[in-house]
Amino acid sequence: MLQAMNFAILIGAGLIAVSALTSLAAQRAGAPLLLVFLAIGLLAGEDGLLGIEFDSGPTAYFIGTLALSIILFDSGFETPTRSFRAAAGPAITLATIGVVLTTSLVGATAHLLLGIGWLKGLLLGSIVASTDAAAVFFLLRVGGITLRDRVKSTLEIESGSNDPMAIFLTALLADLVVAAPDPSADLGWQLAANFSLQMGLGLLAGVIGGLAIAWLLDRLSDLEAGLYPITALAAALMLVAATALVGGSGFLAAYVAGVVAGNRRVRFAARLRRFQIGMTWLAQIGMFLTLGLLATPSEFGFAILPGLGLAAILIFIARPLAVWLCLLPFGFSARETAFVAWVGLRGAVSILLAILPSLAGVPDGGFYFNIVFIMVLTSLLVQGWTIPLTARRLHQIVPLRSSLVNRVELELPGDTELELVGYRIHPDSAIARGERVPRWARPVLIVRNEHAHSIHNAGPLRPQDEAYLFSSPRRVQILDKIYGSPVEPDDPAIFGDFALQAGTTLAELAHHYGAVVESPTPPETTLGSLLMSKFRNQPAVGDRMTLGPVEIVVRALKEDDSVAKVGVVLAPERRRRLRRWWPWRRLQTRLSVLRPRRQPRRS
Repeated sequence: MLQAMNFAILIGAGLIAVSALTSLAAQRAGAPLLLVFLAIGLLAGEDGLLGIEFDSGPTAYFIGTLALSIILFDSGFETPTRSFRAAAGPAITLATIGVVLTTSLVGATAHLLLGIGWLKGLLLGSIVASTDAAAVFFLLRVGGITLRDRVKSTLEIESGSNDPMAIFLTALLADLVVAAPDPSADLGWQLAANFSLQMGLGLLAGVIGGLAIAWLLDRLSDLEAGLYPITALAAALMLVAATALVGGSGFLAAYVAGVVAGNRRVRFAARLRRFQIGMTWLAQIGMFLTLGLLATPSEFGFAILPGLGLAAILIFIARPLAVWLCLLPFGFSARETAFVAWVGLRGAVSILLAILPSLAGVPDGGFYFNIVFIMVLTSLLVQGWTIPLTARRLHQIVPLRSSLVNRVELELPGDTELELVGYRIHPDSAIARGERVPRWARPVLIVRNEHAHSIHNAGPLRPQDEAYLFSSPRRVQILDKIYGSPVEPDDPAIFGDFALQAGTTLAELAHHYGAVVESPTPPETTLGSLLMSKFRNQPAVGDRMTLGPVEIVVRALKEDDSVAKVGVVLAPERRRRLRRWWPWRRLQTRLSVLRPRRQPRRS
């Protein structure tokens, strides 16, 4: 018995260590890490190299539920309130109506292609209807790309909030398949009532639980440092279980509680975040390894063709159509809609839900698991591997505007907010040129060639030095201007072919470049005010708006977050015509008409 226990610990810890170490090679190869974790579980499973026999669906579902609760709480904790202000409407629409539309489209396809009943087809559709929070958050936050704020916020909030809807539909449809209800029964009313109860209780419990967790953390200042984050995470897991016991959605409660607690001024939040980073990684690795061990590739034979066919329908038809219908009222551009549709990654949540039919007693429950496993593998391979390329092709990437390389929140008594921030000095920055900077912005430590120097013996600052200083979080944006590049990016794919002042009017743009102005919009409207109205007074650098053959882009913002400069993207044929017929100097002269003239200096 002891030998078996020690052997199990050895194998489990070894698989986790191998998964963590393999991540470095996977990142260099551009492979989705979560696919690597799943592959390691398959290699260690019954048909793999280690031949570990693991076929306990209830155990896998328990581990997955625990891991998903941790991931959702941390996801909410790291989601700032400004993300909800920018994308709450489209994200919640995708998380509710989008899940229902995807379920219906995939379910109808499964009914027609596989010849199964409507309820079974919809059950299969609901299992793969939600995007995977772990996969999306990892690729967006750790994947090495910087997305435009509106698109990124939409994807993050959708992935964190659509799991409860998919779980609700899957559990309900599994019960209906087993019970085989009378077709004449009024199921619509029961569905609406059950949904309202689960989501309402989950939302209410999440808000109350988040406030309670924040209140508890503020009163545990004397607790041992190692027990502080453990208490917070244990309280979140208790909230998940208690909400589920009273009939609510525990996963929704976990995400909402994380949002509420994470956006309040909680003591020792930095300590909690550092702990949750490690726990989230452990939860992701453990969940994907467990689900990989549960799968039996030798049984995939009959499921490969149906799985690939349904995956193609999901990736190229169901998800894009559902996203297009959901985002239509919110003014998303075609490129933004296409990118949101492509980042519809399926992952551990879908595999976890594929266990539910067997647990509920649905006949041929393994049929759902094998097909869904094939669909998830296809999604991670096709979509996960191509997200950076797709983001660049659809112009959804913005360059990192800050030279910040490190940021550590300091845990100080009272309400004092202070951070230790590190910057890599840009060659064109103000401090590298020797300009005078405020005393509070002067570094206290310089790291040069991996050696630390005090400011007194470091000598003149050099480009690529790492400068560390203490600062208030509110002053980080000012530090970006001191240590970062003062030169505006000139990548035409992101910021347009040239820049105009925000005061340029639509009439001027239409006269010179053929921009098409919608009839309700007055021609004297400035480009800056048009973009502010388009993005509800919350524009972000890189946001775009189409005006016929011309696109305008938010190129730079002022300190009050209003539009400072606008980039103009010309249609390819108009760009070629300008280059062919106009000398460049004449074009520059023509452009200067649209820029405000500089007032002469008074003597």
